[in-house]
Amino acid sequence: MQSLLELLPLAVFLVAYYLYGMYAATAALMVAMVVLLVLDLLTQRRIPPMHALSTALVLAFGSATLILHDQRFIQWKPTVFFWLVSAAFLVSAWVGERPLVERLLGKALGAETRVPEATWRRLNWLWIAFYAVLGVLNLIVAFHASQRTWVNFKVFGLTVLTAAFIAAQLIWLSRRPETSASSAAT
Repeated sequence: MQSLLELLPLAVFLVAYYLYGMYAATAALMVAMVVLLVLDLLTQRRIPPMHALSTALVLAFGSATLILHDQRFIQWKPTVFFWLVSAAFLVSAWVGERPLVERLLGKALGAETRVPEATWRRLNWLWIAFYAVLGVLNLIVAFHASQRTWVNFKVFGLTVLTAAFIAAQLIWLSRRPETSASSAAT
């Protein structure tokens, strides 16, 4: 259910874009992000940090887009988000007990699965690179392709790339011999 709620703002943005254009889509995205935060509070009694960051960026870049009537601001938002996430993974390599990737994927793998610390650290560096590259890809598509191509890339391309990246790692981690529950006992 939560994953579907996270996709709601993208769906609202896409529908508004195809019905009314970029500026209406930007305004609709801003409203949808605020609604997502309210739904977070109602269903989880908290606001996930990624939702808060994304909403703050959508409101800032969306406001600039609407006030200055310049779509480039909203097109920069995914890049800034991805680069901030990449920086968070980078900082987590030195700050905290565990790298950020372990905190995120460890829950998905379950308590019975054990992953060596060195593997988590290597994966953390992979996530740093992945989000940095996504930010660059967004800029390339935003400023070298049509507006429609960028909108489709933002909604479908970035979403599919991120989901595939996470799924591939979860599958890889769950199938590695040293990540089994039995290796934790030996």
